[in-house]
Amino acid sequence: MVAMTGGCQCGRVRYTADVTDDDAYLCHCRMCQRATGGVSIAFKSVPAAALRWESEPDWYQSSPIARRPFCARCGTPLGFAFLADAENVDITVGSFDDPSRLRPTHHYAAESMHEAWIDTRDLPRTRSDENVAVNERWIEACGRIPD
Repeated sequence: MVAMTGGCQCGRVRYTADVTDDDAYLCHCRMCQRATGGVSIAFKSVPAAALRWESEPDWYQSSPIARRPFCARCGTPLGFAFLADAENVDITVGSFDDPSRLRPTHHYAAESMHEAWIDTRDLPRTRSDENVAVNERWIEACGRIPD
């Protein structure tokens, strides 16, 4: 078991999750697409008892059967949980401080997949440190380029 920490973009909401493996998954359901504004969302499912909120997230009921934790200050989506009998909480992979160990093992809600967004390995790539104009904005605004 490994304790993995994470939280929202502004740092107001923080958590620790005890994980037993590196398995994660991509959800393509229309509710997740709408909740995140993305074509899919990467989740790590953890037992509810293995998740400790160091600072409590805000929650909203996203459907008749589920609710989602998020930060009301910065808007970061943090996960998904069923309303009743929530044995597990799905935490957004991107909200972990270091998600690099996690690996996708399956797709969920494949009927809503946007296939063109699945395999993007042949698209041109630009590193953020190569975008001089954006880096200059960061330096001017706060004196450094973010992580």
